[in-house]
Amino acid sequence: MANPFHIAFPVDDLDAARAFYGTVLGCPEGRSTDTWIDFDLYGHQVVTHLIPDACHSAAGKGSGAVDGHNVPIPHFGVVLDMDDWKALADRLRAHDIAFGMEPTIRFAGLPGEQATMFFCDPAGNALEFKAFADMTQLFTKQ
Repeated sequence: MANPFHIAFPVDDLDAARAFYGTVLGCPEGRSTDTWIDFDLYGHQVVTHLIPDACHSAAGKGSGAVDGHNVPIPHFGVVLDMDDWKALADRLRAHDIAFGMEPTIRFAGLPGEQATMFFCDPAGNALEFKAFADMTQLFTKQ
């Protein structure tokens, strides 16, 4: 990966973040202190910072309309290849993670057709993981 992405965000419980990102999502843990942990999320650096009063529920923020669905705003995630996306969906189901949007295909038959799923971490941060059968469609206009 040429340019890994970095994002830092609040969590209200580092043990819950460690279990979710480390165990559920399978992210290797990087550096940490008693107030933050960084994780390798498919080659990208995501950093959970302990900020108890800053946490939120994705449902309490905003949403945007996308292909007939309301999706939580803000959210973040990774674009995966289809096999990795399916494996992650299976992993999340095995851990009984509740989906805000069940794994589905959106824009079916259109340019940019993609698999997508939404769920939240224990602190309420919304995540979206998507996949394209044809990665050249990532920025295709409809």
